[in-house]
Amino acid sequence: MAELLSGKSAAAAIRADVAARIARLGFAPRLALLRVGDDPDDLAYIRSIKRQCAAVGAETAHFALPLGCTTGELLRTVETVNRRADLHGCLLLRPLPKGIDEHAVCDALLPEKDIDGMSSRSLGALFVGDRNAFAPCTAQACVELLDYYRLPLSGLHAVILGRSLVVGRPLGQLLLQRDATVTLCHSKSQSLPALCRSADLLISAVGQIGLVDETYMRAGQIVLDVGTTTCGGQLMGDVNAADAEALVRARSPVPGGVGAVTTAVLLRNLVTAAERSVE
Repeated sequence: MAELLSGKSAAAAIRADVAARIARLGFAPRLALLRVGDDPDDLAYIRSIKRQCAAVGAETAHFALPLGCTTGELLRTVETVNRRADLHGCLLLRPLPKGIDEHAVCDALLPEKDIDGMSSRSLGALFVGDRNAFAPCTAQACVELLDYYRLPLSGLHAVILGRSLVVGRPLGQLLLQRDATVTLCHSKSQSLPALCRSADLLISAVGQIGLVDETYMRAGQIVLDVGTTTCGGQLMGDVNAADAEALVRARSPVPGGVGAVTTAVLLRNLVTAAERSVE
């Protein structure tokens, strides 16, 4: 039976540290939440973040633009966030609607407020090994979850399914910094099941329900499921949970795994940004 790598305990430990740091800081860090349109999932996520911010003593400022807004209008809102000294970090809900230049919007955000590692400057700093750079929170959450369960990374062969700039590529850099050997796979990779079976640590961030079945896994592996898809009102992962449970050494669930840690990492990055703003 696989050890279950629940994210709830790891997230609680991070939030406790964040709350203590905010108490020492002497003021409430404020997070800018920036969204376009009224997608129900976005609205639910914002409500969740607001609750979690309040629980640790942080504040939020909500910037909502209509679905038909232009890139220029969104850029002007980002500039407002950049100018306001009382806003210490910004979370832009993505993907943005078609017609908006997402790359330009992300790159307009000051790197010191880019606490979700969205911009080219933040990602570039991460890729050259700057440990002060903010990594994308989901990628960082994978490492935090492994650390919480004291699973060493040095020397492991890590196979990552998915090469996005949100998870796959930045996660590969984080694992390289911890002396793992990384294989980054994508839709054109050959012999994918065999590559996955060769891994000590297998991480799937594809967003395809049940992609990783028994043919992708072997005994002794650690498997992190990052891909999430809503199906019939239920959140489903990339990994076939029953197959993983019977085969691998340890696995993270969906929901309640990496996703539970991601917002806690965002809160930690927020307080770090606030601390740096007064140094």
